Amino acid sequence: MADQVRASHILLMYAGSERSTATRTKEEALTQINDLKSQVDAGGDFGELAKANSDCPSSNDGGDLGAFGRGMMVPEFDDAAFGLDVGASSDVVQTAFGYHLIHRTE
Repeated sequence: MADQVRASHILLMYAGSERSTATRTKEEALTQINDLKSQVDAGGDFGELAKANSDCPSSNDGGDLGAFGRGMMVPEFDDAAFGLDVGASSDVVQTAFGYHLIHRTE
């Protein structure tokens, strides 16, 4: 089992999610992240989708979060990222920060 992974993500915050300045509703964020998941599943470029849609500052780098160890992210994110094979993308993951799509790169 890997001690570290490297991953990118797309984060859609909503009004009321932690550290959020977003005005979209939780339902709007879920609809949008599901649409982005469909685009990723259809072969869309994860990095380009992150640049265009993610609410995280990492969007400037195509969603790249760099390498991180277990416990460095919130548990839901950690479980999803460490559960992915390299090159795979997650289903929608909900955390206190909003909805994520995670793509493991290493």
